[in-house]
Amino acid sequence: MTDKPWLIVGLGNPGEKYANTRHNIGYLVVETLAARMGTKLSRHRRANADAAEGQLSGHRVVLLRSRSYMNESGGPVKAASDYSRIPPDRIVVVQDEIDIPFGALRIKLGGGDGGHNGLKSIRSSLGTGDFYRVRVGVDRPPGRQEAADYVLRAFKGAERKELPEVIDRAADAVEGLIIDGLAAAQNNHNSQ
Repeated sequence: MTDKPWLIVGLGNPGEKYANTRHNIGYLVVETLAARMGTKLSRHRRANADAAEGQLSGHRVVLLRSRSYMNESGGPVKAASDYSRIPPDRIVVVQDEIDIPFGALRIKLGGGDGGHNGLKSIRSSLGTGDFYRVRVGVDRPPGRQEAADYVLRAFKGAERKELPEVIDRAADAVEGLIIDGLAAAQNNHNSQ
């Protein structure tokens, strides 16, 4: 076990208006991880974010939920990574993904932002895209609905019933990544 910490970032938007939207699935996963650690998120000393520090599956972690809007996530992530001296290859970003069916998971290292403004902001602030991503499928918008409008809407019916299980599986994927590494986490948690 290494004692270098991990930074686990849950993407989302602050405020009650966005609390249960598809875009905030990262927030929900980080809150679940905090509960598993027996702690709650509180204001970070240096970043415009809420954070919790502790042990997750025997590894030191910093959980982070930005208080900035999604499009400005990079500043708080950079501030927290600088403060805790966590390099990009020890950062895991949990995000919503419209190009994956609802509830499916994909774990990867690096890559582009795919039009996701939260990732774009983080890539810009860190100067690299070489961080881990746990991509949680929220499905494509129906019909001609704009993606931006779709991800800012609350989960509906059957999705809302399945959401607790999806969040738990995504939290398991984060833990699997930091315990077993990328290849094993992909084998165990990537789904159709």
